[in-house]
Amino acid sequence: MKQFITFVRKEFYHIFRDVRTMMILLLMPIIQIILFGFAITTEVKNSKIAIYDPSKDISSQRIIERIKASEYFESSRYLTNSSELKDVFKDGKVGLVIVFSENFNETLMHTGKAQVQLLADATDPNTATTLTNYASAIIGSYQRDLVMQKNVPFQIVPEIKLLYNPQMKSAYNFVPGVLGMILMLICAMMTSISIVREKELGTMEILLASPMKPIFIILAKAVPYFFISCVNLATVLLLSVYVLGVPIAGSLFWLIIVCLLFILVSLSLGLLVSTITDSQLAAMLISGMVFMMPVMLLSGMMFPTENMPIALQWISNIIPAKWFIIIVKDIMIKGVGIASVWKEVSVLCIMALVLIIVSLKNFKIRLE
Repeated sequence: MKQFITFVRKEFYHIFRDVRTMMILLLMPIIQIILFGFAITTEVKNSKIAIYDPSKDISSQRIIERIKASEYFESSRYLTNSSELKDVFKDGKVGLVIVFSENFNETLMHTGKAQVQLLADATDPNTATTLTNYASAIIGSYQRDLVMQKNVPFQIVPEIKLLYNPQMKSAYNFVPGVLGMILMLICAMMTSISIVREKELGTMEILLASPMKPIFIILAKAVPYFFISCVNLATVLLLSVYVLGVPIAGSLFWLIIVCLLFILVSLSLGLLVSTITDSQLAAMLISGMVFMMPVMLLSGMMFPTENMPIALQWISNIIPAKWFIIIVKDIMIKGVGIASVWKEVSVLCIMALVLIIVSLKNFKIRLE
């Protein structure tokens, strides 16, 4: 029994001495419960909406007040004319537009009926359905209160119009996310593992001792995964258009350029992981924790980032896939030009530059 206890103690010493193992064992459950507890939710809260109210009468204002008081909506802007309705969704900051008819209250009191139009961005069908249901429920509650007060069967009928995805196909939502995840995993994870494998087997010393410069050795390791990612990109786009029925509404040229930029960012991430790990197992664990889980939960691929706590929203901003998914949705599904996504493209460019500089600076050309 004494020998058994001695071996157990020895195993504890091995674990405590390995800081990375301790972090995985103790921090991973904490990170997972926080991410799954706060990121995974079907509720939609504080969604930004726009309002077009040409009548500005007592009934429309009371409905607007109820909507603004709801925890589900956050009024972001008021539209001044109907021409703005076409462009309000293009920046991606508004998920729903509420449009009141002219002389709303007068029409309601004289005819007993009035109409409110709900325009929703259906690139995410689940969110669009949820937002229109919330808004319809609020309008319905005002209608019931009005009927009780006036004792007249008033009817306020919400007319729902789903933009960009009227058929409510889920493929419109998950194709950009799956594309981002595939490119991230192939470029980042496989690149880091291939370089670390050379370190683990001891062949990296032979490669570094060759006449070729270290930078070209690293590029040679990354180029095959770049071309494989290009093949996957073409495959996903062809399947999306001809099998899933997701159109490319915008410029195919700019869509491909953005995808190539994201591939460069992902390769840079893989190179960075290879500079801080010495084993394939460590590279796979870091890739799984840092790439796969955040991409699935915090990039907006499965759950809207607007519903998450502020802290997680800030963390999501450093995930390249978040910006890539926004660009792909805007160009591929909404059909906007590259000028409308300059902010997201700039973020990816900065990320690529920073990751390349840090990775090359940390890469050791002499192995200990």
